[in-house]
Amino acid sequence: MTINIQFVNMSTSDTMETYTVKKLDNLFKKFDWILKAKVFFKREITHKEKEVICEIELSIPGPRVFASSNEKNYELAVKNTIIDLQTQLKKRKGIVKPYM
Repeated sequence: MTINIQFVNMSTSDTMETYTVKKLDNLFKKFDWILKAKVFFKREITHKEKEVICEIELSIPGPRVFASSNEKNYELAVKNTIIDLQTQLKKRKGIVKPYM
């Protein structure tokens, strides 16, 4: 599995990368059929409270799984995005049956 993290309209952050990799590793352990993840962190310059966007796209056998969340900080955005991905992956796991 490979993880590609990109920061849009902001500087890179090593602590954010390690936090995201740690959270995604837990997801990869639970669902071992995930091939790769693309993570995008975006910052909107607005006057609203929610200005941090986290988008994660997972490559799996079949169609890709995508989730996004817009929150006030990075940790909460990553957490909510991964919760959304877990819900989608649980549904996919029930549909997809391994071929033996």
